[in-house]
Amino acid sequence: MTAIIPSTLAMGGLAPPLLQVHDLRTHFETYAGTVVAVDGVSFALDRGEILGLVGETGCGKSVTALSLMRLVPDPPGRIVGGRVLFDGQDLLALPERAMEGIRGRRMAMVYQEPMAALNPVFTVGDLIAEVIVHHRGVRRHGALDEAAEALRLVGMPDPVGTLGRYPHELSGGMRQRAVLALALACRPDLLIADEPTTALDVTIQAQILRLIRDLRDRLGLGVILITHDLGVVAQLCDRMAVMYAGAIAEYGAVREIFRRPQHPYTQGLLAAIPRVHDLRDRLQAIEGTVPNLLDPPSGCRFHPRCPQAREACRRERPRAIATAPDHQVACVLYQ
Repeated sequence: MTAIIPSTLAMGGLAPPLLQVHDLRTHFETYAGTVVAVDGVSFALDRGEILGLVGETGCGKSVTALSLMRLVPDPPGRIVGGRVLFDGQDLLALPERAMEGIRGRRMAMVYQEPMAALNPVFTVGDLIAEVIVHHRGVRRHGALDEAAEALRLVGMPDPVGTLGRYPHELSGGMRQRAVLALALACRPDLLIADEPTTALDVTIQAQILRLIRDLRDRLGLGVILITHDLGVVAQLCDRMAVMYAGAIAEYGAVREIFRRPQHPYTQGLLAAIPRVHDLRDRLQAIEGTVPNLLDPPSGCRFHPRCPQAREACRRERPRAIATAPDHQVACVLYQ
């Protein structure tokens, strides 16, 4: 899927998108062969916008995020093609030294498991202050003051006292706030949040998601939210990209896609959401599993599981088609 919808601001002539991804491709070389983890992903993100990246486990969401940050481990991974324009600058063309000045300062990532993202032998204050010292050249005492301010920004109880605590001394919700503070310490323009509510109870999940939305509103962040939860997408995101087997199946405004889902995969995901007043004995599911990306199906990657598949789906790799001003689908049914 190589075409992208112009951002709302760009269409209005006010400003270019903060992030434009064109035909991004990432491969992993293994003993068994080449895994095509990201296969022609394209999308755009405005300042102050939240984009939801959704799909089943193994669809390439996290690898897409790591590719944007140029954090794919090499070997075995390689970004083999595409462009990532961040504020008009192609990140894939930059030398690593220049990328280090952007990563952590202008774009930051919140990882899935906060306990794995926080070094257990350093205090929270040390971890956040190190980022501030490295990227902004602030002396350590001033960096600790700014670290406390970052913790205060994300609503941490007793931010000054938390500076001297170790990650294992914090609850799950507090660790997630610490990871957010670490990511926001240098006031980045882009925040990538990879399953930021994993392993948190429902009440804390709601607090973290509300916090991300409030930070977007206060700081004007562009946010990419990776999640399995379509309810979170409906509540929090402005646009969404539905990924399947390394590619984007459907992309556009959240309200438009929820009202008129067009790709059979998107329709299946929405139909699988449990509903309070649904009296069926069994939940609806998409038959089958995500394909092995060492040997993906020919044509449309979804056709072995698709209830609407036809012969053309087995032969042709569908291209993205705009079906509305802010809605694209990659499916032969619309070609």
